[in-house]
Amino acid sequence: MKHLGFHLLAILTIAIWGVTFINTKFLLLQGLQPMEIFLLRFIVAYLCIWPITPKTIKSQSWKDEGTFFMLGLMGGTVYFVAENTAIGLTLVNNVAFIVCTAPLITTLLAILFVKNVKASASLIQGSLIALFGVGMVIYNGHFVLKLNPLGDALALIAAFSWAIYSLLIKSVSTRYSAAFITRKVFFYGILTVLPLFLLNPWTFPPKHLLHPIVWMNLLFLSVVASFLCFLWWSVSVKKIGALSTSNYVYLNPITTMIASAMFLHEPMTPMSYIGSALILLGVFIANRMSINQV
Repeated sequence: MKHLGFHLLAILTIAIWGVTFINTKFLLLQGLQPMEIFLLRFIVAYLCIWPITPKTIKSQSWKDEGTFFMLGLMGGTVYFVAENTAIGLTLVNNVAFIVCTAPLITTLLAILFVKNVKASASLIQGSLIALFGVGMVIYNGHFVLKLNPLGDALALIAAFSWAIYSLLIKSVSTRYSAAFITRKVFFYGILTVLPLFLLNPWTFPPKHLLHPIVWMNLLFLSVVASFLCFLWWSVSVKKIGALSTSNYVYLNPITTMIASAMFLHEPMTPMSYIGSALILLGVFIANRMSINQV
């Protein structure tokens, strides 16, 4: 496979993102709010990215700066706030399943709005197989249909925001380094979340940040899941395209399921194994043939 190393990098990124819900859950149990977790992880990640980015502060044009603003808004604030808020309103299974439609939404948006995109039949077929597998893994043999219109709508907004992020990042990846793009994403993610604290002020006591369970989980979310993973994702999109990279999001439930079994002692049923196999099959089918990249 061409650019195998970058495909593996995308898979590693998704594997890490698949376990971050455990870190977030621990932090929520300690009293941190979703917006507070997001702000802290992006501030630390922003500080980490500075030493490896070019000294250039501004982009080449105001149009590009606007794109970076949208990347920070859609891939940062909108995605995380919508997803975390949805979890508090509807079933986690509903949120996880809807968010995992992001690769399919990315493909559809690319076909509709990007002129040079022609997705192959294998991409569509593989995406649908993987999506079906995601459903089997998430519901894990315990399907309960319980709809919450607002919560499910927010989860869908999160999926759309990540799809838009995946397409927009490709538009600037040919002219800017992955580190520069990632730094801009962190900056505008921080900038766009700050106004939300006017509606929901900070409540977590600063002294509690010194508790090991708090700072250790925040450190992982900031340095590994944000700084490194967002950087790796930018590199992967640049090298193998937005559609192929986005398709690996389907692998997310597999790592989530494994992490749940390891750290939360949640059972793995035959349904989850079958679903995992379908996800792997679907991703393989979707990415085995070359497509006209975004």
